[in-house]
Amino acid sequence: MANHKSALKRIRSNEAKRLRNKYQHKTTRNAIKKLRDMEKKKDAEKLFPTVVSMIDRLAKNNIIHDNKAANLKSGLAKHVASL
Repeated sequence: MANHKSALKRIRSNEAKRLRNKYQHKTTRNAIKKLRDMEKKKDAEKLFPTVVSMIDRLAKNNIIHDNKAANLKSGLAKHVASL
């Protein structure tokens, strides 16, 4: 177990950040699945900017890699265009 005050604080803050990252990542993954399952182009085009924003936020906070974010956005854009 940690013996220093700063180490104990680091443990607490790391756990809080881990839970926040996990929540944001899972929420984004669910939104991506929802977008991929859509049949109507109009609804998909309305949801697309929101999902892209969520993906960008994950990349900005280093929850996912920048290239993974770009690949996800590209694939979703192709999907929406093909509807």
